[in-house]
Amino acid sequence: MTLQVFGHKSPDTDSTGSPLIWAWYLNEVKGVAAEAVLLGEPNTEAAFVVEKWGFDKPAIKTEFAAGTPAIIVDTNNPAELPANINELDVQAIIDHHKLVGGLETKGPIDITVRPLACTATIMYDLMGDDAAKMPDNIKGLMLSCILSDTLEFRSPTTTDHDKALAEKLAAELNLDLGAYASEMFAAKSDVSAFSDAELIRMDSKEYAVDGVKFRVSVLETTAPEIPLNRKASLMETYATVQAEDGVDQVLLFVVDILKEEATLLVPNDVVKTVAEKSFGASVEGDSVVLPGVMSRKKQIIPNLKV
Repeated sequence: MTLQVFGHKSPDTDSTGSPLIWAWYLNEVKGVAAEAVLLGEPNTEAAFVVEKWGFDKPAIKTEFAAGTPAIIVDTNNPAELPANINELDVQAIIDHHKLVGGLETKGPIDITVRPLACTATIMYDLMGDDAAKMPDNIKGLMLSCILSDTLEFRSPTTTDHDKALAEKLAAELNLDLGAYASEMFAAKSDVSAFSDAELIRMDSKEYAVDGVKFRVSVLETTAPEIPLNRKASLMETYATVQAEDGVDQVLLFVVDILKEEATLLVPNDVVKTVAEKSFGASVEGDSVVLPGVMSRKKQIIPNLKV
């Protein structure tokens, strides 16, 4: 039975590229039949990267039969995985997020969780000498994942190892790293075709803090005026998203990649309190700028207070 390799729901570039990278490795190097799949539509940057490097978009699957062999990448959070994830035959996890708990497997498995900025960087290390066998299109995916997750090394999650690997890959591909990152971020910033609900869910994770369920959404962009011009309609859509997704509050951070700051939309007193307690912000009006806040994983989630 073909191994299914997938990342989290609302797939970004790392959760789209890493399944393709690892499926290549399993198929071509290890001789194990594997298929990269997605749990939802990739965001605009991820879609650009897949096309750029000559791949077909992986199949989107939301339901898996019990016993399906699987490898999970770029998450270990059951809320971001298929509802019956504990019925699947999960054989490995490759991730760079904090442990959440709740996964149960049918037997012992390989788990690699490392404090690096990107799952693809971990995969490079796990390949060892076999990484030299990567064709250019796989190298391109790996580079794209690193640039996306580090925001071209601006994110505080960036490590020297991530940066060195990205620079090595760019040199091997004869790519201008900065110019390529700009292409990726331009693709990520083109969100005009998406509905408000789609924008809120595009790069989004569910987290509970002291019994309050949050949908924590991030829009990373070089054109923050595009989503911020829709601020009123976005906040009007919160109620619909909360009802449909079973969460209590939506937190939407518009991250300005170039200015290295985030704007949090503040629709009510609960979010105002979150902003003040979590980030020491002084809130006036329906939004607040948070200087230096770039990373949901390192700066937003760990600091959330209600």
